Amino acid sequence: MKITLVSPINKYYVQTLCMIFFPGEKFGEGEEENGETPSLFLSTTEGEGEITAYARVKLQDKEVSVTRSVPRMAERPDERTLKLAVGSAILASCGELIGYRPSWGMLIGVRPSKVATELLDTGISKTRVKKILNTDYLVTPKKAALAVDVALNEKRICGTPSPKDCSVYISIPFCPSRCTYCSFVSYTSKRLLDLIPEYLERLLLDIESNFRTIRELGLNVKTVYIGGGTPTILSADQLRRLLSCVASLTDVSALEEYTLESGRPDTITAEKFAVAKAYGVTRVCVNPQSLCDEVLSGIGRNHTVEQFFRAYEVARESGIRTVNVDMIAGLPADTFKIFSASFDRILELRPENITMHTFCVKKSAEILRRNAKVYSVRGGDAGKCVDYSQIKAIQDGYLPYYMYRQKNTVGNYENVGFSLEGHEGRYNIYMMEELHSIFAAGAGAVTKLLDNAGRVDCKKNIERLFHQKYPYEYLGEDRTEEFRRAALTFYAEHKLTEED
Repeated sequence: MKITLVSPINKYYVQTLCMIFFPGEKFGEGEEENGETPSLFLSTTEGEGEITAYARVKLQDKEVSVTRSVPRMAERPDERTLKLAVGSAILASCGELIGYRPSWGMLIGVRPSKVATELLDTGISKTRVKKILNTDYLVTPKKAALAVDVALNEKRICGTPSPKDCSVYISIPFCPSRCTYCSFVSYTSKRLLDLIPEYLERLLLDIESNFRTIRELGLNVKTVYIGGGTPTILSADQLRRLLSCVASLTDVSALEEYTLESGRPDTITAEKFAVAKAYGVTRVCVNPQSLCDEVLSGIGRNHTVEQFFRAYEVARESGIRTVNVDMIAGLPADTFKIFSASFDRILELRPENITMHTFCVKKSAEILRRNAKVYSVRGGDAGKCVDYSQIKAIQDGYLPYYMYRQKNTVGNYENVGFSLEGHEGRYNIYMMEELHSIFAAGAGAVTKLLDNAGRVDCKKNIERLFHQKYPYEYLGEDRTEEFRRAALTFYAEHKLTEED
């Protein structure tokens, strides 16, 4: 897509808005304007009382021009006013060109409830916040209400975090097979799976270093999350080594939550979950994604619906407190009829958590090599499926407690976590809303150091420490001490005291 800007607006912001209407488009510097690819000309002017944006979008023989002005306000920074003007002009012009209105309006970020949270924190009523999201940000009333509900539930669950709080993330980047839509760092070949024993040895050292650093800083570990990949690809003995290591370093009984993201039903056994229960795990994930074997086969999930039900029964019989089930709306070959029947069956099981994802296509996903047209602006049945899941979950007593969005989701829809009262996945909120530091261990993991936890009156200082992406890189270079020094230095420079 060819974009021409005569404006101080951030180019990435404009590109991301355009991707709502033209998913999968590329924005190289050398893109030429022609009839086959869309083009956008955008200019802005700043008057004394308003900022005006002009957008002209073209595709083939159709062209639409729109001008939108947004008044300057003392309580709103000019940078945000500029974004509102540009967003309004792009949504109006592109929307008219292709006949589509995105349900989230110009909210393009990972956290669509962020604006709602910020407005609520200033004391604005939830009714007024919904109206602002609808009129200023062009969010549909239904999504505005969802954003406010999630923001309020997050606040109720987490309260005001302390600067001394933190969580720990442990990465197991291996899977028994690779889903065609997957973009996570996970490895499935025999050669790479053979690295697991060596990887585990190195990972334990990394975990020990993180907990030592946490103790030196005087921090309190609130949650531990073992993710992947598929952590239950480990054998029962390997899992025991990992969990016993964590148990030797912190009082797991004092954690708010301890998650083992088991995920793939074909890796779950009663023995592994017995080990998890014995070492204090309080939350596991058993993720079918769909309850249709044909849909599962099409996305490379090497398990059946029957295997999911067996794995879910194992989870229930283990006595682990909270079971999460993931579903995905908008999968290839899925339909509203198939999805709604699947979701109803999940509700009958009554898991404590249901995480409802929307199908997302990343550039590195295998499915793009099979079907380059898998990107979808309107999302087919996905919108109906998303709406159905939210209505039915709430009717059945589940509350939406966290939410995020990814680029290139079909229909530009969201991912929402639902929970029964008292079973909310707290790590998900802490991580997504950046409420406190996350100390990470393992390949592909990212430590996120945060000093202003719980503060709404000042900008957060965040530093990210990236572990090597691939297991063989992670094994080849030990950065444990480097990360340890970086964390100690960060807290020495930025840490807030109780008096602050």
